[in-house]
Amino acid sequence: KNMKICHISTVHSRYDVRIFFKECVSLAKNYKEVHLIIADGLGDETKNNVIIHDLGKPKTRKDRFLKFSKLALSKAKEIQADVYHLHDPELLRIALKLQKFGAKIIYDSHEDLPRQILNKTYIPKYLRKLISRIIENYENKISKKINGIAAATPHIRDRFLKINKNTVDINNFPIIEDIKFNSDWENRELAIGYIGGIFKTRGIFETLDAINNTDIKLHLAGNFSHSQLETECKSHPAWKQVEFHGYLDRNGVNELLKKVRLGMVILEATPSYIVSLPIKMFEYMAAGLPVVASNFPLWKSIIDENKCGICVDQTNHEEIRNKLLALISNDDKLIEMGKNGRKAVELTYNWEVEEKKLVEFYKNLNN
Repeated sequence: KNMKICHISTVHSRYDVRIFFKECVSLAKNYKEVHLIIADGLGDETKNNVIIHDLGKPKTRKDRFLKFSKLALSKAKEIQADVYHLHDPELLRIALKLQKFGAKIIYDSHEDLPRQILNKTYIPKYLRKLISRIIENYENKISKKINGIAAATPHIRDRFLKINKNTVDINNFPIIEDIKFNSDWENRELAIGYIGGIFKTRGIFETLDAINNTDIKLHLAGNFSHSQLETECKSHPAWKQVEFHGYLDRNGVNELLKKVRLGMVILEATPSYIVSLPIKMFEYMAAGLPVVASNFPLWKSIIDENKCGICVDQTNHEEIRNKLLALISNDDKLIEMGKNGRKAVELTYNWEVEEKKLVEFYKNLNN
């Protein structure tokens, strides 16, 4: 109860849902003092009993990497926490330095970074395997020596368990009370919805191709990964069927999910995506919205077991179109799938379950 905890990220925003609203706020309910070191230039504050320290905003990625890790180390030493919880791979370089002061160190692995590197288009293709291997070796080297790993998915957990036995999956499932369950189907549009970052690898063109020349509308919420992608999407013939909302807050997301009949999560079969647990899928389920998902074994097992949606070949827009048209007007089936999805979230796929795992993980640090 009296343990002083400090989370650190120089990459993520201060109100990052996983870091702040889930982990920090949950720990602040169970421990006396929780700090968060961040780098966004918005100043210091205390919110939801979490003390936020701002390092200022990096001008460039290089500036962040070279300068802000040192600033984070300096601020962390000033706080004198019992536990430091690091959220960025680049912060591993300060992990052992903090450990020398007698603190416990946790690394929060949000993504399978070595596998992600293999699909980074800004890295020359001939260098990706080499960089991936270097990063994996470095992550493994430091992770062996620290006190625990909090992994965002079971796949990442299994990777780190081989090198650090004190590894647990803290899944990024939704906070139930944040998502409004809606059982009103009479007022829903003949529409599908997508919330989240808009990337080429997340099925935007396959979705547009699927609804083209149909009566189906797409409610699209999120930010485009770059301006060129936005231009390409807006020149697609199906864009006239799109209502683009941009970034929405939680209330806006809840309002969008009340309007549509299906939630889309058709991602490309990249090494990192096929073993991921995208929060948007579980947010759709929590809202009572059936899911249309890529036909990955992990996702298919969840959707089939809970009877809460359908899986499609994410590369085949004709199959996606046919399955959408067959289901989107079948209210009885949609309502049944929506209730099943909400029930699955209430029982299993929710932050309240993960919060207990997080607190137990912290308790066991001293054992």
